[in-house]
Amino acid sequence: MFNKQGKFGRSFKRVTALLLVTAATLALAACGKSSNSGKTQQVLKLSTPSELATLDNSKASESVSLTQLYHTGEGLYRLGKNSKIENALATSTKVSKDGLQYTFKLRTNDKWSNGKPVTAKDFVYSWRRTADPKTASEYSYLFEGIKNFDAIQKKQLSPDKLGVKAIGNNKLVVTLSKPVPYFKLLVAFPVFFPEQASVVNKYGSDYGTSSSKTSYNGPFKLVGWNGTNETWKLVKNPNYWDKKNVHLKQIDLNVVKSPATGLNLYQQGKLDAVTLSGTQVANYRKNKDFKNFVGGSMIYLQLNQKRVKALRNLKVRQALSQIVDKQALATKVLRDGSTKPLGFVSQNLFRNPKTKADFAKDAYVKSGVAYDPTNAKKLWQQGMKAVGQNKLHLTILSDDTDQTRSAAEYLQSQFEKLPGLSISIQTVPKLTRMSRSEKGNFDVVISTWGADFADPINFLSLMTKGNSSNNGGFVNTKYDQLIAKSGSTDANDPQKRYNDMVSAEKVLMQQQGLIPLYQPATAQLWKSDVKGYIWNPAGMSQGWKDIQIQ
Repeated sequence: MFNKQGKFGRSFKRVTALLLVTAATLALAACGKSSNSGKTQQVLKLSTPSELATLDNSKASESVSLTQLYHTGEGLYRLGKNSKIENALATSTKVSKDGLQYTFKLRTNDKWSNGKPVTAKDFVYSWRRTADPKTASEYSYLFEGIKNFDAIQKKQLSPDKLGVKAIGNNKLVVTLSKPVPYFKLLVAFPVFFPEQASVVNKYGSDYGTSSSKTSYNGPFKLVGWNGTNETWKLVKNPNYWDKKNVHLKQIDLNVVKSPATGLNLYQQGKLDAVTLSGTQVANYRKNKDFKNFVGGSMIYLQLNQKRVKALRNLKVRQALSQIVDKQALATKVLRDGSTKPLGFVSQNLFRNPKTKADFAKDAYVKSGVAYDPTNAKKLWQQGMKAVGQNKLHLTILSDDTDQTRSAAEYLQSQFEKLPGLSISIQTVPKLTRMSRSEKGNFDVVISTWGADFADPINFLSLMTKGNSSNNGGFVNTKYDQLIAKSGSTDANDPQKRYNDMVSAEKVLMQQQGLIPLYQPATAQLWKSDVKGYIWNPAGMSQGWKDIQIQ
């Protein structure tokens, strides 16, 4: 019932950790209560759309893992309503005038689940470990603004040269190589959480592979996960610094991939919340328990230009995009509140600093998301002639959930309207899809991204040359230059930086570097006696800490 839409991206990807975000789509938690001698028990019964992959915050990259990490760990900041930064382990922050140095003063009363104090040294250890190329962190690229990160990734410097240091136990100093306008948003993401060196060293390569082989410093501890099972629990962490404001005693989670199964469990009282899809949304829209959340994520198609020669041709890529009626996909096939995309960056994520216009509208390129079957067939014939082919077979790789199966089947029916194109579908578990995608073992793949932080760069950086999420191998020099400019010469000028990103999105859509399919919505039924939940359109749900069953 939650996912990285990532962000639950980005992995989470990415993602969304955060993603969250996923969706797959963004996360929402809901709950229920049981009664014991007339007293309300603060216990939630929730589901998740796919398996838990890892509890190692340096390696987590998909929504389920990132969501658990948001609640079992904590970093310098948390995200409040509308992604507002709130102090977590940081009690104060000083930023130098040039924006290159951050000094964080840390609270002194947080402990790991084994009772040892959380210190600035735990942050230093974690960040160096993530930056170390040996760790192979998919989210390590988020560290690229920190001094010496690039040289460390190229193995020119050792990880201990990363621009982060501890001064005593409770002061953390971070030095950047360039201004990073969204740095505070970044450090609220799980990849920036601290890690306990003694525990990582104890378990080595097994760290984070089960609930007993890690340590926790967040509101909850995870128990009952052996690395492969599909059920686990989050229990209140007695060593958490703010435990008095954590109302939930326990959260029970289990994997439920089918919306129909989830709804049945909800109706039987075995789940306290459920994510709806398709006709379920229409049937329950007027139900008092119905909630709908949109924003911060995108479902898109990656085209493997490295593996399939024909996909290197722009007209072939444009034809594949324009033969798909994305409005029909959202409203007639999925029918879950999802909407037609305007581009890669989702709506309701970021606004023009001056005009307050939605970024997605400013960056809109009609041809990148248009439905024009006549032009699509014309482009297809021209493109196929240019690559010297009259036939092409492509396999669509997708997750094995009902929603992505439906999307894949619809794409198959639309694509096969192009002369000489035949399509097969391969559905696999989400983790398998992610692994195959990362290795480039696909023709076209339905991918998910949920924003890990509320900035367009979180989407746009994915498609730069060499990015670990750019699995289709899109490369465009102008695009890379614009992204680089937004993070260097224009980094301290909000409007110029914004304009750079708008121009980059337009290049991406004009070159059809990917095909946006739909912006997902999360429609759910959840109990009306739940109070205090915070929904963040950017970043995975962090609201469980604040929930109380009344």
